[in-house]
Amino acid sequence: MSRIIGIDLGTTNSCVAVLDGSSVEIVPSDLGGRTTPSIVAFAANGERVLGQVAKRQEVTNAANTISAVKRLMGRRYDSDEIQKIASFLTYAIVPSDNGDVRISVRDREYSPPEISAMLLQHLKLLAENHLGEPVTEAIVTVPAYFDDSQRQATKDAGRIAGLEIRRIINEPTAAALAYGLGKSERERIAIYDLGGGTFDISILELHQGVFEVVSTCGDSFLGGEDIDRAIVDWMVAGFRAETGIDLSADILARQRLKESAEKAKCELSFEPRARISLPFIASGPAGPRHLDRTLEREEFERLAAPLIERTTGFCHKAMEDAGLTPADIGKVILVGGQTRTPAVQRHVEAVFGQPPSLEVNPDEVVAVGAALQGGVLRGDLRDIVLLDVVPLSLGVETQGGLFTRVIEHNSTIPLRKKNIFTTVADHQTVVEVHVVQGERDLARHNRSLGKFELVGIQPAPRGVPQVEVAFDMDANGILSVSARDLLSGREQAVRITPSTGLGKDEIDRMVAEAREFGENDRKSRELTELRNRIQARAAVLVRSYLALGSLLDAADQKMLNEALRRARELGPEDGDAETLGELLDLVEAGASRLSEAVMSSPGEGQGGDPGGTEKPETGMRNLMKAALDDMEHT
Repeated sequence: MSRIIGIDLGTTNSCVAVLDGSSVEIVPSDLGGRTTPSIVAFAANGERVLGQVAKRQEVTNAANTISAVKRLMGRRYDSDEIQKIASFLTYAIVPSDNGDVRISVRDREYSPPEISAMLLQHLKLLAENHLGEPVTEAIVTVPAYFDDSQRQATKDAGRIAGLEIRRIINEPTAAALAYGLGKSERERIAIYDLGGGTFDISILELHQGVFEVVSTCGDSFLGGEDIDRAIVDWMVAGFRAETGIDLSADILARQRLKESAEKAKCELSFEPRARISLPFIASGPAGPRHLDRTLEREEFERLAAPLIERTTGFCHKAMEDAGLTPADIGKVILVGGQTRTPAVQRHVEAVFGQPPSLEVNPDEVVAVGAALQGGVLRGDLRDIVLLDVVPLSLGVETQGGLFTRVIEHNSTIPLRKKNIFTTVADHQTVVEVHVVQGERDLARHNRSLGKFELVGIQPAPRGVPQVEVAFDMDANGILSVSARDLLSGREQAVRITPSTGLGKDEIDRMVAEAREFGENDRKSRELTELRNRIQARAAVLVRSYLALGSLLDAADQKMLNEALRRARELGPEDGDAETLGELLDLVEAGASRLSEAVMSSPGEGQGGDPGGTEKPETGMRNLMKAALDDMEHT
């Protein structure tokens, strides 16, 4: 049975972990980091790059580099949240035919789940390379306050990426699992999770392997990206006042500002001030203009204060729903990179009346918890029970546009709830079931999840027919709804597909494309590793050849010169698998010939000093021989 990886698919960075025996390993990125930037870029030649490599060319290819796609998942294009950030994005977003968000890159449009699938596919490949075995299953985390549409979109992304998502769990719940594993005493904790794009606060009770979420609250559109934007707005306003030039209209300038804002924010977690220097940021009548400003921590905290303060109400609401006060909370655990900010930590202390715990790594703890849940599903970990909750109420639209709740928020999942409804007109034979999620009393103010019809109801006066509507929510927080006419027995059951979600045909097409791209990416990676191997071995060989090449005959010298020349001139995209394989064989053959020449030359094994003192040339040959041997490990 293959291992189940845990994936924290973050707004800014993502992290992959896997349970290995009794401990959890963080899967390194392709450049050795412990997290991977959640960025996808499309080069002019059609090549797709991801992670840190994509981040490096954000400035030079801003319009075709996609970041923070998590904020677009499961959202309508005309929603207030999307319109609020549209002008801040460096890439173009457009509405699709069904009203959801599409990302426009050159001559093609991508759905947010499709971009997320590219990230998941990249993370899957990293895990496979690390483990040396195929990976087909994953636990993926989402913000606790993700609604059904956003969870469905995440599930779709996993399917497109070729992953079976065994379970979707809430990020605070995953963090609590990582924190509480092995603790037997009863403890009540709050998980304060402020990441790149979302905020969650969850209250949990832990006791002897049972992790029960008591309440959860939050905002799926509040995070570090908003603080970055506040810094960018500060820089734009200052530069406009100084020069009269509006940098917000320039995509390239916006990306440079965004990158500098993120760096300054991180620096201010440890330093009292951050210097922001952006030469040649614009050009005016007087020539090139440069931005050079110093952001003091005090000014930064003033900019961030309204955003940090917005978390207060959610914290109080979560405690109120749980029937608790700050004094009832035993410990506050910080999760998410933004919680490294001192102002956030002070705010948490003020809200809960105690300093927050810093005993977990806020960047990795969610992925660790997801990997542990994978171990639970495989049977590697026993006596662990996760009891999560519904973040938002679920129900149907009833007469007058009212929202009638069937499942209350903070109900423990999985669960099944039923309500009886009736007709509103005489002899009505069709009932439309409009499924809605939210906390407002009017259906139009909440999130529409989908509609379906129950037909064939026995004609009768209004109010007589009885229609039973049942809501089933699985452990992933994904909803199925059925409606049944109790008199005729007719029933209609559907897995709710958001009205703005992807259709089956679209998903199938994306799965096929992802499989094709995945194979291309794998081949590209293999060719890159082959080039790296050739160049690394040639670098070792050339040092030995310079010292001992005279031991070879003319034909071998010519062969070795040719091999080293071709290795030196090898470009990052040169050669197919066959050509590169031949070149590697040539380099290794040259190394073998040189090694044989060293071994058979006078002074090696027979020309040593009878008195036991090694001759200088023999010592050199031994060093060269050792270098040649090192090639086997390069």
